[in-house]
Amino acid sequence: MSEKHENEEICCPEFIPKQWDNQIFEWDNKMFVKGKVKTFFYMPLGFGKVINKLSEQIDVHQASIPDWLGLSDHTSKWNMNIYLAVDKEVPSLENVKFSGKFFSKVYEGPFNETEKWCREYEALAKLKGLTIEKMYMWYTTCPKCAKKYGKNYVVIISEVKQK
Repeated sequence: MSEKHENEEICCPEFIPKQWDNQIFEWDNKMFVKGKVKTFFYMPLGFGKVINKLSEQIDVHQASIPDWLGLSDHTSKWNMNIYLAVDKEVPSLENVKFSGKFFSKVYEGPFNETEKWCREYEALAKLKGLTIEKMYMWYTTCPKCAKKYGKNYVVIISEVKQK
């Protein structure tokens, strides 16, 4: 892990992989706010700007983002939906709720390994007797903070059904 200098700005909390790695959990109406990000061949454009806009509204309504959980749903090469977990509804934003069984697995490395991680994840889910209903990516820190922490963690979280 690289050294952090006191004068370096850290905007993302340090991610602790243990609590999210290879876990199955239940969500019952877990609250999120939804945003949209344009992408170019799946590469986000203006991701930080969208996150900041959502965060500002979350702050205005005195809500918080538990675990800094933000799920990305790549709907096409050109669009991605973002879901930020919140501890209460935010009236100025689109609020959605997730319910069901979810499986999470943590990966670490450069983003160009995403396809490999997805194949590994799908094989692991199958071994566990799980059918993937909907897959999300959680990019746990911004690129600057990942560099400062010396780790680029990505979590794949899917809504799953038991076979």
